[in-house]
Parts: sequence; C-alpha cells; structure tokens
Amino acid sequence: MLTIIALGYYHTGVKTVGDTIAGDGAASSAGGSGFASDPSLRVSVPIRSGERGVVELRALAGIAVLANVAAVGSGIPVVFLHGLVGLNDHWEGVVEHVRGSAKCILLELPLLDLEYEDCSIDGATELTEKFLAKVVGERAVLVGNSFGGHVALKLAIGRPDLVRGLVLAGASGLIEKSMVGDVQIRPSREWLERKIGELFYDKSKMNRADIERAFATLNHRQQARAMVKLSKSARRNHLGEYIGNIKCPTLILWGRQDIVTPPEACDLFAKGIPDNRVVWLDDCGHAPMIERPREFAAALTDYLKGLA
Repeated sequence: MLTIIALGYYHTGVKTVGDTIAGDGAASSAGGSGFASDPSLRVSVPIRSGERGVVELRALAGIAVLANVAAVGSGIPVVFLHGLVGLNDHWEGVVEHVRGSAKCILLELPLLDLEYEDCSIDGATELTEKFLAKVVGERAVLVGNSFGGHVALKLAIGRPDLVRGLVLAGASGLIEKSMVGDVQIRPSREWLERKIGELFYDKSKMNRADIERAFATLNHRQQARAMVKLSKSARRNHLGEYIGNIKCPTLILWGRQDIVTPPEACDLFAKGIPDNRVVWLDDCGHAPMIERPREFAAALTDYLKGLA
C-alpha cells in the first residue's frame, strides 16, 4: 500500500478522511497498540475511514509535540509538506484532483509552537521522520512546498528507505529570499499583507483569512521568534553538496514568477538531482498549489503513473 502525506502547522478542517494510516507490515492505527513500545511516539486517537486523530511525537528536544492527522483517498503513494505560512487547506485544489489515485494523509505539525532544538529545520525533519517511520510504516512520495520542500529534501537524502519519490515546489535548501528579513514582532496587517503578497503572482489568490490568521499568530512574541528561528535555520542548512545523492525519481514544479525561491533555484535543483523532470508553471509565484492547482495536480498525477 502506498501513501501520500500532507504536512502543515495550522489545524484546519478536513471534510473526509481515508482508510487506516498504517500500511502492510505496520501496526494498525486502530487501537495504536503497535506503537506503545516506542516512547517517542503515541497515537492518541485511532485513524479510521472518516476520522481524524492526534499523534504525539518527540524529536530533538524530547518534548511531546501533538500533531493533527487525517487521511483521504486511496491508491498510489505521495506526501504534501507545507511551508512556514502554509495551511492544509491550501492543498485542497490539488488533493481534490489526486485523491482518486492516491491516499492523502494530512499531518499538521505546530511549527510555530516548537521549542528548543525542535524549532529548527533539523527538528521539523526529525518529527516528520518519526511520523513516516512509525505511523506510516512504508515508503511514501513526499510533496513539499517551501520549508516543507526543504524537509522533504533532507529526508530523501538522509532516509531514502522512507522515500519512494520526491516532488518539489518552491523548495528552500539552495536559494531563498527570506520572508522574515524585516520581520516585525507584533507585525501590522499591512506588513503581513505585503509579505504574504510576495508569495503570489496573482494577488487575487490571497485569502484574507490567511492574513488575519497570521496576524493573530505572529502577534504572539514566541510564535514570531519561532518563525524567525525556523527560517534562519533553513537558510543556514544549504543542501547543494548533498542533492546529488538523491536516488528517487524527482518532479520539480516551479512558478516562473516565484520571487521567494526564484527560477535559478529550480535550475540548480535540476542540475544537481540525478533523476528529475521539471514542469514550469506560467503566471505563478511561490504557491503553485494555490495559483495553479489543476496544472499541479495534472503533473503530479502523471508523475505518479510513472511510479505505479
């Protein structure tokens, strides 16, 4: 059984949920008894069709991190990893067109609530690794946007036994214009609207609710500092000398008008990753799953057919 996973940091509504997370050879999520021996992970709510649950993960800091989990669809494997300002909702347009051929599992990591060593690109990667290894229990295709793409890259490099395929969209790890270069503690709505607007070619694709949610979150000093810390840790973690070690088939989806991870970043990934295919999306910025969901889904579906 193959799996698709979506990672984000805000709790969002999921209309429907698919079958059990655990695959063949993994403990069933119904009851979670297979995970009791691992102190770093606890399934607190079993995941069954039509349900959502909570997974407790522990990584570098040894602190319990509660992640919301839900599943939808069935079929071939993949994984969606959100960026620092992403929401699971932002993948809806893609998942709606892919769920017929893939099982989508949504994992919401509370990135801006992470503390100590966990609040870093390495911490987020280890939390994701724990989930893949202990809950999913099978190799999955990882689909990552921005910070989530960076996490996906690190896992493809460091844990190839967990990764069947890789899909990158505006991934950091090589070149990134930081969104927090002039970050404000308790930022104004105007500053947030300008910063979130930088993610889009078509500003009409911005959702006012995203701005209000970010305003509420980043007006807490701890969350604002966490965003800066996570962003800086990602920028320091340059992967240029390692991407040549990626062995899995890789799809690179990139907006031609992305100014956060500009087109030259895509070119460098394409030159460095051995087995890759590039799909350019015109009139599109840093969030292609929002601006071009149908084209994104079509390219992803075609890629998945090649893995079947």
